[in-house]
Amino acid sequence: MGTVATPKSKQSTAQGVRVTLMRSPIGTPQSHRLVLRGLRLRHIRQTAVHPDTPQVRGLIKKVGYLLEVGKP
Repeated sequence: MGTVATPKSKQSTAQGVRVTLMRSPIGTPQSHRLVLRGLRLRHIRQTAVHPDTPQVRGLIKKVGYLLEVGKP
Protein backbone atom coordinates (compact mmCIF):
# COMPACT_ATOMS: atom_id res chain seq x y z
CA MET A 1 0.00 0.00 0.00
CA GLY A 2 1.19 3.54 -0.74
CA THR A 3 1.37 6.43 1.63
CA VAL A 4 -1.27 9.11 1.53
CA ALA A 5 -0.01 12.64 1.13
CA THR A 6 -1.40 14.95 3.78
CA PRO A 7 -1.93 18.58 2.86
CA LYS A 8 0.54 20.96 4.44
CA SER A 9 -0.82 23.61 6.73
CA LYS A 10 -1.69 26.80 4.96
CA GLN A 11 0.94 29.43 5.51
CA SER A 12 0.16 33.03 4.82
CA THR A 13 2.13 34.17 1.78
CA ALA A 14 0.94 37.76 2.16
CA GLN A 15 3.66 40.10 3.32
CA GLY A 16 3.08 42.33 6.30
CA VAL A 17 4.62 45.45 7.71
CA ARG A 18 5.40 46.13 11.37
CA VAL A 19 4.96 49.70 12.57
CA THR A 20 6.04 51.02 15.96
CA LEU A 21 5.13 54.42 17.37
CA MET A 22 8.44 55.98 18.40
CA ARG A 23 7.57 59.66 18.96
CA SER A 24 4.70 61.36 20.76
CA PRO A 25 1.83 62.68 18.64
CA ILE A 26 1.44 65.67 21.00
CA GLY A 27 1.64 68.84 18.92
CA THR A 28 0.89 67.08 15.63
CA PRO A 29 -2.13 67.91 13.44
CA GLN A 30 -5.41 66.21 14.35
CA SER A 31 -5.44 64.37 11.00
CA HIS A 32 -2.09 62.74 11.86
CA ARG A 33 -3.47 61.59 15.22
CA LEU A 34 -6.43 60.06 13.42
CA VAL A 35 -4.06 58.21 11.10
CA LEU A 36 -2.25 56.79 14.14
CA ARG A 37 -5.60 55.67 15.53
CA GLY A 38 -6.31 53.98 12.19
CA LEU A 39 -2.97 52.16 12.44
CA ARG A 40 -4.01 51.03 15.96
CA LEU A 41 -1.14 52.91 17.63
CA ARG A 42 -1.96 54.77 20.83
CA HIS A 43 1.13 54.50 23.05
CA ILE A 44 4.83 55.13 22.47
CA ARG A 45 6.71 51.90 21.62
CA GLN A 46 3.43 50.16 20.77
CA THR A 47 3.76 47.87 17.74
CA ALA A 48 1.15 46.73 15.24
CA VAL A 49 1.41 44.46 12.20
CA HIS A 50 -0.61 45.35 9.11
CA PRO A 51 -0.84 43.88 5.59
CA ASP A 52 1.50 45.53 3.11
CA THR A 53 -1.08 47.28 0.93
CA PRO A 54 -0.98 50.65 -0.85
CA GLN A 55 -3.56 52.00 1.61
CA VAL A 56 -1.43 51.11 4.64
CA ARG A 57 1.72 52.42 2.93
CA GLY A 58 -0.07 55.76 2.39
CA LEU A 59 -0.95 55.99 6.08
CA ILE A 60 2.64 55.18 7.03
CA LYS A 61 3.97 57.80 4.61
CA LYS A 62 1.76 60.48 6.17
CA VAL A 63 3.02 59.93 9.74
CA GLY A 64 6.37 58.27 8.98
CA TYR A 65 8.22 60.87 11.04
CA LEU A 66 6.59 59.36 14.16
CA LEU A 67 7.08 55.71 13.27
CA GLU A 68 9.65 52.99 12.88
CA VAL A 69 8.77 50.59 10.06
CA GLY A 70 10.07 47.06 9.56
CA LYS A 71 9.20 43.55 8.49
CA PRO A 72 7.21 41.34 10.85
